[in-house]
Amino acid sequence: MGYKKEQELIQSLKWRYATKQFDASRKIPEETWQAIEESLVLTPSSYGMQPWKFLVITDQALREQLVPHSWNQRQVADCSHLVVMLSETRVSAADVDALIARTAEIRGTPHEKLAGYRKIILSDIVEGPRAQYSGEWAARQVYIALGQLMLAAATLSVDTCPMEGFVPAKYDEVLGLEGTGWTTTVLCPCGYRSADDKNAKLPKVRFDAKSIITHR
Repeated sequence: MGYKKEQELIQSLKWRYATKQFDASRKIPEETWQAIEESLVLTPSSYGMQPWKFLVITDQALREQLVPHSWNQRQVADCSHLVVMLSETRVSAADVDALIARTAEIRGTPHEKLAGYRKIILSDIVEGPRAQYSGEWAARQVYIALGQLMLAAATLSVDTCPMEGFVPAKYDEVLGLEGTGWTTTVLCPCGYRSADDKNAKLPKVRFDAKSIITHR
């Protein structure tokens, strides 16, 4: 039973690729999309801070506006759901307090017992030496969510295309993010591959395990 699950996992990973052409006529079923969104909610992050937001854009007119700012790549307009992944530009004490409050709510832990954990986080990414880089730290966390999204989608036979080929400042402008404390970090169009996408049939180019994995 376990081996079958392992085979299914590897098969899903071999099946997925960075989709260059989506079938604009196909939409992801609602129940499938809800599962993918839940995978985003369940993404782990350092300290559990979750310094991200995810804009799911299905409005066609808005997506067409974003094409010129995406190096004219049509994936953002032709996919079923466009996920614009945002990160905080700076992590604040208020963000830490929100996490502490949520932890107390979910786990029933008194706030005073979480004071030590709060202090640890504050002394690192809010008031400590990494505070000036907290925006970069937050952006790196978003890539954990990107990986989880693509894996979840692949297991559900949904195609994705991680994209850094866009102009973040223009996305922030079009999406009204300027001055909000949030910025566009990476994109992930989701949907179903077009039968005309020749990239789907290309073999994956990966270095062999021995050259990148070391056991000690």
